[in-house]
Amino acid sequence: AVQVMESGGGSVQTGGTLILSCAVSGDTLADSPMGWYRQPPGNECELVARVNRAGREDFHSSVEGRVAISRDNAKNTLFLQLNNLTPEDTAVYYCAALSAARQILYRNCTESWGFKSWGQGTQVTVTS
Repeated sequence: AVQVMESGGGSVQTGGTLILSCAVSGDTLADSPMGWYRQPPGNECELVARVNRAGREDFHSSVEGRVAISRDNAKNTLFLQLNNLTPEDTAVYYCAALSAARQILYRNCTESWGFKSWGQGTQVTVTS
């Protein structure tokens, strides 16, 4: 079974850049569609970015143009880069392995449908 673990969260200033890492074990990145999701405080889970095995990428409209998702297959690590941060980007960020072509997101990210595995989540707080 695939396992994932996020790292790189913390406090980041408005206008700065966020870089998160996701270590994957039990599978290879090339064999698994992967995604980054976030849980804003008091709000529903939402997609940040995802990538399938063919390399096709999808982004949420709120981050498109300032987000990049990438994979280092040699190190079995997934990355998220989010530029020009604002306080609205404050959330718990999750790395996830996807189990279906479509996901149904509920209020809590880790209770959503269409996922194989979730990381523990990492808090990102954007400050002024």
